Amino acid sequence: MTKINVLVVDDEVDFATSLAERLKLRNFNCQVSLGGTEALQMIKEGLPDIPDVVVLDLKMPDISGLDVLSEIKKKYPGIQVIMLTGHGSISNGIRGMDSGAFDYLMKPFDINELEHKIRLATKNRSSSLKIGGTK
Repeated sequence: MTKINVLVVDDEVDFATSLAERLKLRNFNCQVSLGGTEALQMIKEGLPDIPDVVVLDLKMPDISGLDVLSEIKKKYPGIQVIMLTGHGSISNGIRGMDSGAFDYLMKPFDINELEHKIRLATKNRSSSLKIGGTK
């Protein structure tokens, strides 16, 4: 079984690295980016692998999560994005979904819920690739 490639994008170093470690323990390939600009560059360069799913913080100092989402969807529409917000902003989570995010979660969240959403997003990605015929 092929592991799911996940890119965690969050400017909070401790949060991003601990989340990545927890996802690795759940059998995901996981990389970390500490900002939106870096994340877009990592995706462009192919990391070690193009991510299937990006777990993306909404509020970052260099570029907003919504702007990163827009760039991902424009250049890499097959990548699924799950938005994270810790600022009590359900409306921005919904804006993210309106802009192409697969789903969103409010911080703090249950790791089991995130794992479930990542797996659903990957299934959704696989289905859309079969319909479109290309990766």
